[in-house]
Amino acid sequence: MDMNNFFTDLQSKINQAIENSPAKDIEKNVKSMMTQGFSKLDLVTREEFDIQAQVLAKTRSKLDALEARVAELEARLNPAQPS
Repeated sequence: MDMNNFFTDLQSKINQAIENSPAKDIEKNVKSMMTQGFSKLDLVTREEFDIQAQVLAKTRSKLDALEARVAELEARLNPAQPS
């Protein structure tokens, strides 16, 4: 038996032992508890976060443009007075 077959066989036996052990039940229970805990928190998905970040960037860009426009209009209404 070569080393590759040995490790493949070993991995298979370890996976089978884990599937039939209480560790699998513990893993399922922990995942369930974590999912339940996360559902109680006010969390958003990465996709929702990225969408809101894009909306914020667009809003910030529009705000900067509006602020520049207001400054330009104010400058036209109140030309600099010579000192």
